[in-house]
Amino acid sequence: MKLAMIGLGRMGGNMVKRLAGGGHDVVAYDVDAAPGKALAAEFNAVTAAADLQDVIAQLPAPRVIWVMVPHQFVDSTIAALLQAGVESGDLIIDGGNSNYKEGQRRGVELAGHGILFADCGTSGGVWGLKNGYSLMIGGADAAIALIAPALTTLASNDGKGWGHVGPVGAGHFVKMVHNGIEYGMMQAFAEGFELMQAKEEFDLDMHQISRVWQHGSVVSSWLLDLTGDALEQDGDLSSMSDWMDDSGEGRWTVNESIDLGIPTPVLTLALQMRFRSRQKDAFAGKIVNAQRAGFGGHAIKAAATDAE
Repeated sequence: MKLAMIGLGRMGGNMVKRLAGGGHDVVAYDVDAAPGKALAAEFNAVTAAADLQDVIAQLPAPRVIWVMVPHQFVDSTIAALLQAGVESGDLIIDGGNSNYKEGQRRGVELAGHGILFADCGTSGGVWGLKNGYSLMIGGADAAIALIAPALTTLASNDGKGWGHVGPVGAGHFVKMVHNGIEYGMMQAFAEGFELMQAKEEFDLDMHQISRVWQHGSVVSSWLLDLTGDALEQDGDLSSMSDWMDDSGEGRWTVNESIDLGIPTPVLTLALQMRFRSRQKDAFAGKIVNAQRAGFGGHAIKAAATDAE
């Protein structure tokens, strides 16, 4: 099939490569012209578009346009596509990490123009080019039918790694929960390895243990593989900070659990631990110490000074 990819960053660019390698024709566009030209030079099946009007002109109807841009730019990209000339019956897919409620809104707005919309949660990271992606897509049956050949090519495990999980919004909802689970799993590994590192009398080799666990262990996983790779390169991870960022999906997951009244203590605490990692001198700890000193006369460690 022939489709367009809007946004040629690490994910979008690799997806173009996998699609082209799988026999699809791809019209590639990015606000930075360089990656599109590079992809067109590498693959005969890829043509670089000069602008969104060029994207529209190069695609047969009904057009299939995959948008792979940061969530804050999805609305402006869709607005630009409408201005460029997308028509009734065309399909726009948002494959980034948007909030599912935004996807529902976009679906309604585009339906008013007769344009199909699908939201696709995409997992696999930079490894997706080689191993394939896990794709969770929401939308009407007619929309999924248009994009299904490309999904099969992009997906992992000979095309088995994609699923039509529900109506518009369901794709990004499932991906949101996926990322919340990811937070919990990462935090569990972090706590376990920190506990082992603290047991100094055994002088445990973190890299060795990670490799042992990768073979036949209940906790073997891709996350453990990545942990082992990092420990192999830097045994005590001294080159890394302990400051943990969050990209938003964990917060959305926790907020959804509150809205639905569903307890998610592991996912919630994992998110909170990321917040805690950013505090150099937590005021909450000082409050607790002040209370302990007041009610029990407990010895309290003094604050460090610049001279120290």
